[in-house]
Amino acid sequence: MIRVFDKSSPDFQRRLDALCNRQSELSADIETAARKTIAKVRAGGDAAVRALTAEFDRRNLDALELPAAEWDQLAARVTPEVRAALERAAQRVRTFHERERHASFEISEDGIRVGSRVDPLARIGIYVPGGKARYPSTVIMTAVPARVAGVREIVMTTPGPSPETLAAARLSGVDRVFLIGGAQAIAAMAYGTESVPRVDKIVGPGNAYVAAAKRLVFGDVGIDSIAGPTEVVIAAEDGVDPRWIAADLLAQAEHDELAVPILIARGKAFADAVAAAVVTQLAALPRRAIATRSLADQGAIFVVDSDDEIVRLMNLLAPEHAELALRDARALAPRITTAGALFLGIHTPEPVGDYIAGPSHVLPTGGSARFASPLGVSDFIKRTSIIEYDATALAAQADDIERLTAVEDLHGHGRAVTIRTRG
Repeated sequence: MIRVFDKSSPDFQRRLDALCNRQSELSADIETAARKTIAKVRAGGDAAVRALTAEFDRRNLDALELPAAEWDQLAARVTPEVRAALERAAQRVRTFHERERHASFEISEDGIRVGSRVDPLARIGIYVPGGKARYPSTVIMTAVPARVAGVREIVMTTPGPSPETLAAARLSGVDRVFLIGGAQAIAAMAYGTESVPRVDKIVGPGNAYVAAAKRLVFGDVGIDSIAGPTEVVIAAEDGVDPRWIAADLLAQAEHDELAVPILIARGKAFADAVAAAVVTQLAALPRRAIATRSLADQGAIFVVDSDDEIVRLMNLLAPEHAELALRDARALAPRITTAGALFLGIHTPEPVGDYIAGPSHVLPTGGSARFASPLGVSDFIKRTSIIEYDATALAAQADDIERLTAVEDLHGHGRAVTIRTRG
């Protein structure tokens, strides 16, 4: 079960170091398999995608794309209550990301015009896990920011979509749905086939083969990130109901065996109370086998005694989700500088961010919150620099340009200026 680590124990630092170095590494076998899959799709197109889907998923596809009429029929099976919840979630995500829009600009001075032009990507691809899983929230959290950015076409791939996923796709502005998954879906979107159009960028989570494929196609196509296992680090103190914190840890642990649930607890008594509550609640959790493995392998409760220690550990761990279940959460928040998303106060459990708060739930994992940001409108745009000189402006800067080109021994660069200004 989840272990409690007191600062007086040498295991405290060892466990902390291990969790701070939790970057997920893909095995060579997985990368080799993904590379072979990509090569097959590039060479064989639709036929290769069908063969790979039959081999890996045990599904035979006549057509790769889901017809619009069938899409709507399946989406119509969603209950009115769930549809309304999806609509509210999509609207909140849209409202938040509309504040992220980027604007073009231009500066003019002394015969020089420079500027930055912002354009949306033309076509993006969303990967949505399918099969037994139902992830309509992933559709909303990826497609809506793309639409806000102005992306003209959104393609979604998913192996066996649920009615809820398809309803979310309609609400979020997805244009086409393809019934393929795994590394073959990533390859199809990255390079195109007879049926699947080539996209400019691929976003969305997936299994290890999907992650490996995204890494391999990066450079030929944009990607959001190489997503690792989901993670939460909670800072909490006495006075908070231990059952609430236990529930938050289990909410993360039930994702999969590699999920990372961590608590930074102020005080040993409170830490022990949370650990006991975890045991009690775990017994009734439907996914308790998964959660048990996650808690034992990647879980930890670190006992600290000060705000400074909370801040230090949180910034070292650089979590995807950081919960501050503290009385002074808002005051402490500016000091937490390496987290994908901050959840402030005892009434803000991480699942609100997963589903309905507004910011996209696609966040940096594996400690990459040290340098990476949540998915947003900026992921679906590109900037083009615009530069224009008149003759006078070029002449005024010619000497400086020529001096710098000489320093770098690029005399042809200098001549391109000299020939215009001195003949």
